[in-house]
Amino acid sequence: MTMMPAISTTALPDAVRNAWHIAALSRQVRRGKVRRVVVCGTPIALFRNDDGVGALVDRCPHRNYPLSAGRVHQGGLECPYHGWRFARDGACVAIPGCTLGAEQASRLAAQAVRVCERHGAIFVALSDTAPAEPPLPPTLARADCDHFWWQQGTWKGRAFDAVENVMDPFHTSHLHHGFIRHRERRLPVSLEVASDGPTITMTNVQTQPDVGLMSRFLERERTHSASRYFPPTLVEARWESKRGLTLCVSAFFTPSSDDSFMPFARFSSPHRISPGWLKELAIRLFLSPVIAQDRQALARQHAVMEEFGRPQFVTGPGDILGNRLYRLWKGEALEPGADVPVVSDL
Repeated sequence: MTMMPAISTTALPDAVRNAWHIAALSRQVRRGKVRRVVVCGTPIALFRNDDGVGALVDRCPHRNYPLSAGRVHQGGLECPYHGWRFARDGACVAIPGCTLGAEQASRLAAQAVRVCERHGAIFVALSDTAPAEPPLPPTLARADCDHFWWQQGTWKGRAFDAVENVMDPFHTSHLHHGFIRHRERRLPVSLEVASDGPTITMTNVQTQPDVGLMSRFLERERTHSASRYFPPTLVEARWESKRGLTLCVSAFFTPSSDDSFMPFARFSSPHRISPGWLKELAIRLFLSPVIAQDRQALARQHAVMEEFGRPQFVTGPGDILGNRLYRLWKGEALEPGADVPVVSDL
């Protein structure tokens, strides 16, 4: 076995810090409300006025009071300490009891964060080096699909390990025994890995559907599935049948800090006979225990890393992606091409 490079537990790569990240769902920031989030170690106050969403670093420049403790008043975010009010672009627009000149509005400004809303989610970018728009796969906006978001708070663990967990098919027979696969009833699967340079995809081709409870009820017609990693924090998992797309899960893992993250997942399924609300109910019912198992596993994994001071990974025969996920996570590009398919029992 070969040693994989240790991943720092003290600093996120610049490629991660400078990217677009989901900070909240649109429904979590209602008009006139404020929500505090932490993205890549930076506290942010999200607020909504009649014109849209604003995002300010959660620190009043006057006396370092948390802006997220304030209120939305006359279209701006008002600090509850002295009443300084800030526009969505950070400009200070009012100081109670004082006359505010145009020059002061800029000098006394709060620090604004780039923000946009897409497909029912609020994205922020902490750096000007991020693209003009969040780079998102087209499935998120497909008009012929039913969509719903699922967010489950903040998890303990590293966002990178969550990415690796989703891209790893081998853990599903054991960690999710009985739900996705069965550790004693393994099926032959051809694992095909291909990269276009900035992303990497693992496709599972199989002639028999999985025997787990969730698989038997939700994906009986599956012919293959594919997980594609869009660095730094998005994995798109697709299940396909002979009729085409069955289900797509776009999973975003927003780092809150070096050792915690916020998972956001958007589920997309083609319009069929079943109404969207019924599909959502079924997915939530069958997937809830699987998500709970992953959450516990990532927390336990991270606890061991902390106990021993750093991650110490070795690569086995089932780790066919090697260190390529980590290279993409750091901002590197891969050599385009495809691996020789690996046939294994999952």
